[in-house]
Amino acid sequence: MSQQTRKGTLYLVSTPIGNLEDMTLRAIRILKEVDLIACEDTRRTRILLDHYGIKAALTSLYDEIEREKGEALVGRLLDGKSLAYVSDAGTPLISDPGYHLVRLAIEAGIAVVPVPGPSAVIAALSVSGLPSDRFAFFGFLPEKTGRRQSFLRKLKDLPMTLVFYESPRRIVGTLTDIRDLLGERHVVVTRELTKLFEEVIRGQAGDVIAKLESGVVKGEITLLVEGAREKPLAGDGEIEALFREMDPKGELSTKEMATRIAAELDLPRKRVYDKILKLRASPS
Repeated sequence: MSQQTRKGTLYLVSTPIGNLEDMTLRAIRILKEVDLIACEDTRRTRILLDHYGIKAALTSLYDEIEREKGEALVGRLLDGKSLAYVSDAGTPLISDPGYHLVRLAIEAGIAVVPVPGPSAVIAALSVSGLPSDRFAFFGFLPEKTGRRQSFLRKLKDLPMTLVFYESPRRIVGTLTDIRDLLGERHVVVTRELTKLFEEVIRGQAGDVIAKLESGVVKGEITLLVEGAREKPLAGDGEIEALFREMDPKGELSTKEMATRIAAELDLPRKRVYDKILKLRASPS
């Protein structure tokens, strides 16, 4: 009986978003060692490989062919070949192809290994000056105005920094929608990060719109928006007011009252329950 071929490894390798010096030593080593590199655009990836003297076989893997070609690549991994996947810039799968390849590899029991590095989202967040302890990334906003506005309305109450990719052609329109729908929030437009004409514009939405309207906007943009300010938790006075209003005759059970008031004030049910017990135990 022939010995079973050991499965290969799929490496997800992050590449520079602009400055070629941002490659990690590990990423260079992995790209030199693998049997094959799959990439969005072989021409763009070849520029990077030539810069580091990497002589590796390349194959294209972009959105339109990922499902079909992904199966063939997984077949090579099952035959024991090692494979690296790189997108045109940054970390694979972050608004880039690679998801279907990764899913196929996982389902086939193949090891999928990240090789971390540059990411426009993280780079922009780090210099934004906005809170970074909680943030949400939404990729590119819908192109059509109506759909974009509908999407933004759903984000109005999120208490965290919002991060998007956006086209220079649409950035003013998007900021206008943000100002009109979310309010006059602090925003940050990062443009061409790590490249020669890198720019970071910070300010209230209206001020940033005015600045961008005064010139021609070019390059790749990551947009960050201040999150909604969290509402302070309701106090005991608000619990008592609702208690008196909802059940002036004392007909509802403590459990039912606590459930209703907790839902109304967005409070922990136990806190409300304990307060109602005290109110019912004390003289009116």
